[in-house]
Amino acid sequence: MEKATLYFTPSVSPEGVVSLYQRLGKKLPGKVAVKVHSGEAGNQNFMRPAFWKPVVDLVGGTVVECNTAYEGARNDTKKHRALLARHGWIDTFPVDLLDAEGPDAALPVRAGSRHLKSDLVGKNLLNYDSLLVLSHFKGHPMGGYGGALKQLSIGCASTAGKVNIHSAGKYTDASLQGVVWSDLPPQDHFLESMAEAACAVADHFAGRVVYVNVMANMSVDCDCCAVAEDPCLEDMGILIGTDPVAIDRACMDLVIASDDPGKEHFLERVNSRNGTYTMEAAERLGLGGRSYDLITL
Repeated sequence: MEKATLYFTPSVSPEGVVSLYQRLGKKLPGKVAVKVHSGEAGNQNFMRPAFWKPVVDLVGGTVVECNTAYEGARNDTKKHRALLARHGWIDTFPVDLLDAEGPDAALPVRAGSRHLKSDLVGKNLLNYDSLLVLSHFKGHPMGGYGGALKQLSIGCASTAGKVNIHSAGKYTDASLQGVVWSDLPPQDHFLESMAEAACAVADHFAGRVVYVNVMANMSVDCDCCAVAEDPCLEDMGILIGTDPVAIDRACMDLVIASDDPGKEHFLERVNSRNGTYTMEAAERLGLGGRSYDLITL
């Protein structure tokens, strides 16, 4: 696997995102889906629509989201659309809730996948030609951390697809979302399933994907948490590239190399969930590599 080239700016700003995208020099063709995390009701840490607006406008993209598989304000279409409106997404962008209506699309998984037979995504994903993945890098209560790989996998999965990933392929029925949480697989099987699903989405877009990771508002909790801890790390910057494994690894390395006193708390969350194993599993499947050159602008 060749080293990935990643670009980094310490400027956490909308202008910083645009500058990095322009420096990367990769034009996304056709109709562009822009995957964001729109934030659970009550969450204080998610990146707001105004932050992403300049880059979404630059690519002429449509913001896309999917329903969740846990109790909250986003686990059915009606509630989710209402929250998207309250959080300002619908007033700012064209927004497509990919699994608002079925049936789901089943994307093939790569040879060597151990758990998933397919990756279930909202059927509307098939209407797009390319994908811009805008990730808020932070911790996560189940995956250890959330970044590009989580956005590709859990983020792009429909409710049934999330059930599929969280159960490591045991369940594929959205109505069984309540069952999944009492019948969780071994942790590494879940992480491997995330890697498998991430590969399926990346393969579907066949190289027409760009990844942005923003290292700001970094809590140990995900934006999917209605009750989340406040950030424990100072803002560090923004990264861009075309390798989701490398960009997540680079973010983790920046945290490890920092002298921020909050990093031990953050890394405890990551390591207690074996979070970086998702990167290893994705690399094993050939999605990307953990080696990279980081160019600071």
